[in-house]
Amino acid sequence: MLELNTQNFEQEVLKADGKVLVDFFATWCGPCKMLSPLLEEAAKNHPEVKFAKVNVDSEVQLAMQYKVASIPTVLLFENGEVVDKFVGYRPADALEEFLA
Repeated sequence: MLELNTQNFEQEVLKADGKVLVDFFATWCGPCKMLSPLLEEAAKNHPEVKFAKVNVDSEVQLAMQYKVASIPTVLLFENGEVVDKFVGYRPADALEEFLA
């Protein structure tokens, strides 16, 4: 998964064509660790979606900009706009529904 920061966020997400799923996470977050392998698997099953992640501890400004209050927060962008989101852990089937 692509690591995002304030330097590449605009190019990789806001200027991207199509869908970009962005996982706002922290290395110390238990639910984030549970969600991560599901996102890796979903990335293999959905080549049409770009999968990326933002470490909220090192990218505080991005987390604040997108009003991330709890983690994991997953935002789905389409053509640079947030079109959907969820907060917290989701099982694989719910993740598939989210991407559909």
